[in-house]
Amino acid sequence: MTYSEADISSKVSIEDGVARIVVATAANGASLDLEGIEEGTSVLRSVNAGTTAIGSVLLIGRGPNFCAGGNVHDFAGADDRGAFVESVATTLHAFVRELAAVSAPIVAGVHGWAAGAGMSLVCLTDIAIGGPSTKLRPAYPSIGFTPDGGMSWTLPRIVGSGRAMDILLNDSIINGEEAVRLGILSRLVGDDYVDSEAARLARTLAAGPTSAYEGIKTLLMASESATLTEQLEAETASISRAAVSPAGREGVDAFVEKRRPDFS
Repeated sequence: MTYSEADISSKVSIEDGVARIVVATAANGASLDLEGIEEGTSVLRSVNAGTTAIGSVLLIGRGPNFCAGGNVHDFAGADDRGAFVESVATTLHAFVRELAAVSAPIVAGVHGWAAGAGMSLVCLTDIAIGGPSTKLRPAYPSIGFTPDGGMSWTLPRIVGSGRAMDILLNDSIINGEEAVRLGILSRLVGDDYVDSEAARLARTLAAGPTSAYEGIKTLLMASESATLTEQLEAETASISRAAVSPAGREGVDAFVEKRRPDFS
């Protein structure tokens, strides 16, 4: 099934090549919106299967916060807490798997709080835009939980294993400036411009050389476990493919002809 903007509810939409996914709303204290997550999983699965084309993914929250994590009140009210939390984690992790498999750039507009699963989602993005008021917190130890959403895998790869252990065990609150220094956020803009700047960036990337972006993401992921020699061989193969790709041909020709490339 191919998705279009008309096919998808307001929590997931595709416009100008950008798949916009709402991960939380102001309802229930900006907790993880499982409906939006499930819809997002369905769309991303279609993207990864090659039946829906996009140029970027944009994760946003509606309201004063990006995402405050799972709904703790729902956890408390469940008849079987273990089974309920397992079902929430299973739903979230289906989304995480599809998101991690997307070859297009992933952008997040991180305004206000990103806690628990919200912070996990930020750690999965390629570029995360925050503001001076942005705050991140694992939040799991405060309720006696352990991480989900891939945080125990992504966070040590971003900040190092020792710092990740410190952040998780101490349930550290990380402000915007510190998050940029650690590499969890990419950069800060004014609080009032976080969402608009993230949307602008997502549109710009969607209009760019998508095959080059895919190659860049593939190389960076491979570098985690590759030797230098293996990485150099991968770079050689990748750049030679790029040179004969439509984007590569257009980029080189536009440079020589002193014009702006058209990667559409």
